Amino acid sequence: MGKQITAFGEVMMRLQVPGYELLSQASTLNYSFSGTGVNVTAALARFGHTGYLVSTLPANAVGDAAVSYLQKLGVTTSFIMRDGNYVGMYFLENGFGARPSRVTYSNRLESSFNTASEGTYDFQDIAKKMDVVHFCGITLAMNDSVRSHMKTFANTVKKNGGTVVFDCNYRPSLWGEDGYEKAKSHYEEMLHLADIVMMNEKDAMFVLGMKTEKEDRQEQLMDLIPAVAEKYKISVAAGTHRSINGDNTHSLRGFIFKNQTFTFSKTLTFSVYDRIGAGDAYTSGIVHGEVEGFSPEKTVEFAATAGMLAHTIVGDTPMSSESDILRAMTESVGDVER
Repeated sequence: MGKQITAFGEVMMRLQVPGYELLSQASTLNYSFSGTGVNVTAALARFGHTGYLVSTLPANAVGDAAVSYLQKLGVTTSFIMRDGNYVGMYFLENGFGARPSRVTYSNRLESSFNTASEGTYDFQDIAKKMDVVHFCGITLAMNDSVRSHMKTFANTVKKNGGTVVFDCNYRPSLWGEDGYEKAKSHYEEMLHLADIVMMNEKDAMFVLGMKTEKEDRQEQLMDLIPAVAEKYKISVAAGTHRSINGDNTHSLRGFIFKNQTFTFSKTLTFSVYDRIGAGDAYTSGIVHGEVEGFSPEKTVEFAATAGMLAHTIVGDTPMSSESDILRAMTESVGDVER
């Protein structure tokens, strides 16, 4: 039986340059709609849950197009408000070889979501209907008004006995100068409310200012994550370590920390078609494993495989079903499926 799962976050328009051209070379752009909340709820809807999004979109043709796109992804749009005039946008140039992909944000602070007034959402009503609610550090970076919405919603979910998921997702470009100092108190507030947290050792060191004598990434992780979990009373912490190899393939290893124990996935190595949104696929795998009662071993392998498959699919939003992921966990890469 699927759960009622929602996310609080912005819907963004993705404007992608075709192929590997630069913005300065291209004359056309392909558009779609995404956002962390969109990606996570759409992925969980594919796993058999009911995925809602709490957001605000403009009351115009662009907002209509976004709602239509979300419905096509399987996201339930009944908690999406319609107000304001703008949707946040980002331009994506695909990297190739030594040149990384590049994201350029536009119009984000004026978006309908980021200018929604107090009282826009009936958090009490929404929280009563939800089993799990997902929040993201990207949303936390926007402005004081959005932060107020987010913390009110998270507190309401906790009071109603729901599960709070918080993805740290720290973005230096969004917090600006002295970003870590600005972000720390807001992150601490969300961590105190969270049951499941997506993070790794870098979040603990840089955002929370925690210290470790260890030099190796895995040793730092195993030193810091238990301390974070204990301090903030977090029941599950999970994340990934990624490395980019000389042949342009990527390697990904997932971890989950639960019941005072680390469980790691196998290291998965794969070619990358579209990297954006792969972390959201991993998050959705962790949430699915937790609500379905998978063992930590199965949860972390499922999430890592979901992340791997998301790298092979164009667009931000993960499109793999539970059966796709379970099959990829047990089979090597093969020929045409007939």
